[in-house]
Amino acid sequence: MRRAFFLTIIICVSAIIVQNPWTTTYIHDLRHMTVAKQGDPLYIQVIERAKQYNIPAQNAKVDRVWKAIPGYNGLEVDIEASYKQMKQNGTFSEQQLVYKQVSPSIHLSDLPPSPIYRGHPDKPMVSFLINVAWGSEHIPSMLHILEKYNVRATFFLEGRWVKENPQLAKMIADAGHEIGNHSYNHPDMKTMSKQAIREQIVKTNDAIEAATGIQPRLFAPPSGSYRDDVVYIAHELGMYTILWTVDTIDWQKPSPSVIVERVTSKVHNGAMILMHPTVSTVKALEPLIQSLQKQEYAIDNVSTLLSEERIVKSRRKGLD
Repeated sequence: MRRAFFLTIIICVSAIIVQNPWTTTYIHDLRHMTVAKQGDPLYIQVIERAKQYNIPAQNAKVDRVWKAIPGYNGLEVDIEASYKQMKQNGTFSEQQLVYKQVSPSIHLSDLPPSPIYRGHPDKPMVSFLINVAWGSEHIPSMLHILEKYNVRATFFLEGRWVKENPQLAKMIADAGHEIGNHSYNHPDMKTMSKQAIREQIVKTNDAIEAATGIQPRLFAPPSGSYRDDVVYIAHELGMYTILWTVDTIDWQKPSPSVIVERVTSKVHNGAMILMHPTVSTVKALEPLIQSLQKQEYAIDNVSTLLSEERIVKSRRKGLD
């Protein structure tokens, strides 16, 4: 009985809403507006010209040379939003086009386990990979410079170093930088047993989580030495294996100008730039950031570099 009662009430209320003159007027006006819009030459022009501005999304793939490369969002003109922007002046304007990003169909997570050397070649962004197993005294200065320029880096921390410097590890994390895994005591991962490889990664993750509360999702093998087992085991642990495309070779303690020249002469879209906490790097960091920003590269952490999010020109409203 109660069920029948409530069903009757719902039917009555629905009938009232449908027969309500205000509802009838709203539906009529909405239909009229839709018909008018579809007959508007401006609306038709937006639809017709949108195709020439659309950019297809690019799928993630495993490249023969560069191994895993992330996908990159495409762009599609938002017809309704663009028309609304232009309707006030009544004329088509490229500057008033509104875009929405379109995701690729194959993502980095869909690929088989493979190392990653770079971001997408069309993405005007680079990342600083800062491997930390020594050089603790230079960390505060690097953090200060990065903060000054609102740059977020990815610090790959050795587990043993974290155990000895938990407060510095937390300082890095609290400053908003990404934390990655750089093994526990810097062995040659390529020569180790599968069990030893797993222990190196897990032990370091545990040390980092204890000090910072963060469970790393990126692994950088010491000296870039790895074999397939290293990549597979990291993948089983939910981690990507990260390498680099531009090396500062700062451990040789060159002059700051040499570091800047090394990077700027080789930098490219999606570059991952390897560095360490050395006195040379501290002195080179500010002019390096300035030079990269002058070349209109965004600088952000590795996860942001590997994301499919497209960097869009400021004139394309809605996605700045």
